[in-house]
Amino acid sequence: MKAMILAAGLGTRLRPLTDDRPKALVEVAGHTLLEIAMARLRQFGIREVIINTHHFAGMMAEYLDRHSNFGMKVEISQEDLLLDTGGGLKKAAWFFQQSAEPFLLHNVDVISTIDLGAMVKAHEASGALATLAVQQRETSRYLLFDDKLELFGRRLVKEGKTEAVRQVAHPREFAFTGIHVISPRMLGMITEDGVFSIVQSYLRLAGQGERIAGYPADGDYWRDLGKPENVRKASEELKAGVFQINSH
Repeated sequence: MKAMILAAGLGTRLRPLTDDRPKALVEVAGHTLLEIAMARLRQFGIREVIINTHHFAGMMAEYLDRHSNFGMKVEISQEDLLLDTGGGLKKAAWFFQQSAEPFLLHNVDVISTIDLGAMVKAHEASGALATLAVQQRETSRYLLFDDKLELFGRRLVKEGKTEAVRQVAHPREFAFTGIHVISPRMLGMITEDGVFSIVQSYLRLAGQGERIAGYPADGDYWRDLGKPENVRKASEELKAGVFQINSH
């Protein structure tokens, strides 16, 4: 099984920690976000990964080389222009197109204890085009699901905007974790171009009758590391044993 780590962002919310490095190389108790993400993937048997880069791309390549790619086969997808999640995946699609196996898409700036193996099994059992790990917590961007946990819309709190591809009587709102399992057949169905969010593709495909499933992960630890204070909290939680990093 293969995976993609989304690591190309500028990390503006993490400043000043990203003034001299990409966000993927920001550290939590001495471990970089990239090391933590790769350790998580390796824990579930993933040995091949593609990583998109942009900000301080050369530093990322040097870091991976210095650490022998953490024992994994690594490809780099360098973005001269930031392509967002959808554009980034579309540029890296070649990495996945020779396999019928689903693959993982994982933000570099999230830490979780979500059981990725169980999530992949749920995805395969459901026949969904993509499966998104979600939680019931407060966020500024909610994904909307029906009672079968099938995506049909989103609600953007700050913008006061709701988008829906169909009417649902009792919508369920969830926060997205930045962790996806995707069937490779979806890659040929991404018609969007340039810079775009993968959620845009998910909603269009859901409107065309494709199943984009939610995977509830409420009982699992999860933290977004987009802000310096969250990095500090994660460092404390790591030291307290809330989660572990299996680096070897």
